[in-house]
Amino acid sequence: MSPREHCFACLDREPPACFEAALWVAAEHDPTVQPAEVMQELNSLLVQVRAGLPDLPSQEMAQPLLRRLNELDFHEDEESPLRPHVALLHKVLQRRRGQPLSLSLIALELARRLEIPLQGVNFPGHFLLRVPGADHLLDPCGGRRLYTRDCRELLQRYQGKGSVLDATHLTTCDARGMLLRLSRNLRQLHLLDDDYLPALKDAERVLQLGAPTMADHLARAELYQRLECPHAERFDLERALLLCDDPAQRLLLGERLRQLSSTCALH
Repeated sequence: MSPREHCFACLDREPPACFEAALWVAAEHDPTVQPAEVMQELNSLLVQVRAGLPDLPSQEMAQPLLRRLNELDFHEDEESPLRPHVALLHKVLQRRRGQPLSLSLIALELARRLEIPLQGVNFPGHFLLRVPGADHLLDPCGGRRLYTRDCRELLQRYQGKGSVLDATHLTTCDARGMLLRLSRNLRQLHLLDDDYLPALKDAERVLQLGAPTMADHLARAELYQRLECPHAERFDLERALLLCDDPAQRLLLGERLRQLSSTCALH
């Protein structure tokens, strides 16, 4: 099977093997990655983590787990501009630096092995974690507790002062949702790195993982435009038009399609 087929097979397991699926995403970009070997290497990290954890009930262990990872030098990567290695899981494990989602994937896998209850939360701009039934969320970058006021401030940091926190921002994220968000992150990071073919792999995976959105089709159309593939670009623009319910946006998409009709195909 191809790395992508392996990735989807991991998601189809019961329960889904989210961490392994993310490793197969990395393998799609780096053929030297051997997910089975990385899974085994995680055992040594598990030993280090376990050695520094307190003896508490499992429901109280999530925050100590995140703090322990922080003690072991796992931190959010703050380099600017961000590069794709902040989202490729094998690189995050090597460098101990990554995006909140990547750090969360590692924490969730360790929590699974340690039988610590922990869930992902699909918060805008900054992936978060939750202990089921708790009255707070957890920041994967160090384990800080986030209550409603903290979440409101975090949302406004990413979406502006007028943003209003609601229940949709605090929804639990399943394995497929995490891989979808990871793929979107990688698509954007590869695009910013002017690495269009890897970005196209991510864009295709996005459209396979979830219900296609207008934004996802437009993102792939942009990549096809940069790769000078007008027929493929037109396909995605047409799909975006079908999904668009904004009259002004529909006019813009219609104009782009008319311009493409007069473009000579290069492929």
